[in-house]
Amino acid sequence: MTLPELKDKGLLLLECISGSRAYGLDTPASDTDIKGVFYLPKDQFYGLNYISQVNNETNDEVYYELGRFVALLLRNNPNMLELLATPGDLVLYRHPIMETLRPELFLSRLCRDTFAGYAYTQVKKARGYNKKVSRPMAPERKSVLDCCFVTEGHQSLPVAEWLRQKGYRQEDCGLTAIPHTKRLYALFHRPGAGYSGIVSGMDANEVRLSSIPKGQWPETYLYFNQESYSAYCREYREYWEWVAKRNDARYQGNKAHGKDYDAKNMMHTIRLLQVAEELLRTGVLNVKRPNREALLAIKRGEYEYEALLLMAEELMGAIRQAAKTSPLPEQPDEQQATALLVKLRQQLYT
Repeated sequence: MTLPELKDKGLLLLECISGSRAYGLDTPASDTDIKGVFYLPKDQFYGLNYISQVNNETNDEVYYELGRFVALLLRNNPNMLELLATPGDLVLYRHPIMETLRPELFLSRLCRDTFAGYAYTQVKKARGYNKKVSRPMAPERKSVLDCCFVTEGHQSLPVAEWLRQKGYRQEDCGLTAIPHTKRLYALFHRPGAGYSGIVSGMDANEVRLSSIPKGQWPETYLYFNQESYSAYCREYREYWEWVAKRNDARYQGNKAHGKDYDAKNMMHTIRLLQVAEELLRTGVLNVKRPNREALLAIKRGEYEYEALLLMAEELMGAIRQAAKTSPLPEQPDEQQATALLVKLRQQLYT
């Protein structure tokens, strides 16, 4: 099923402009995101080829099947509630039967966790972005040797430095495990002895053991900090995957404001928390935000990173407080929503 097929076959139920333009936070550089709702032909819905979502390659146009849409509304999914509550001037198409599907049927105190919970994950994401920007990783990947240390008197010394001082090659060294210890090895050195080396190569993920003839004494003892090496490898992989996938224009914009955080992400985090507090306090979901300039100031990088984290924490506290006296029900009426969904399908399929 493709987007043109949805429209050609008359399966579209709702189509709205979403994202920054719906929030009133668009700028001349903003993309136009579209979200919508569709239904499947009767034979496809009852058959084995159920499709819950259709989108284009760039994911800036996403449409949800009616049943999937209602299921997400019952969970108070922020994107779905905002789609259903899209301001009228941004609704491109609305099928008459969608008039009975109103936000009030689904708004509940679950938004305390869904809106604020999603925003909290964005705060964590921003912390991760901050770490990646402020602590970039060198393209050259470290090796196991960089996490190996040898004993030197009462101290330890990186094995690479020890090899340099001694004028040794790691290939002329041999290791044997020391019983009842973890990652501690006896290190032997003898050129031409046929030792296996400390590692098999710079791409190795483990040290290498050798068969040492009896009667030979180790020069020192080596410790491999495998936990540190594993953590480094994970961070290295995540960092360079992030570099490969990041939106470079957005990244350069974040570099330009010099605050080392994803400003657009933090703007939407604060927006979402403000929406959650307002929704719990008043029982009304307002998609378009009244404080456009204040939010765009965050996007421009006019706030310090720690100040935004403090703002987010204060909003989370206000959300917890508003939830205690909210006019919203604890959760949506699933039975009522299910009955409405069945009724809508019956109307569509007759």
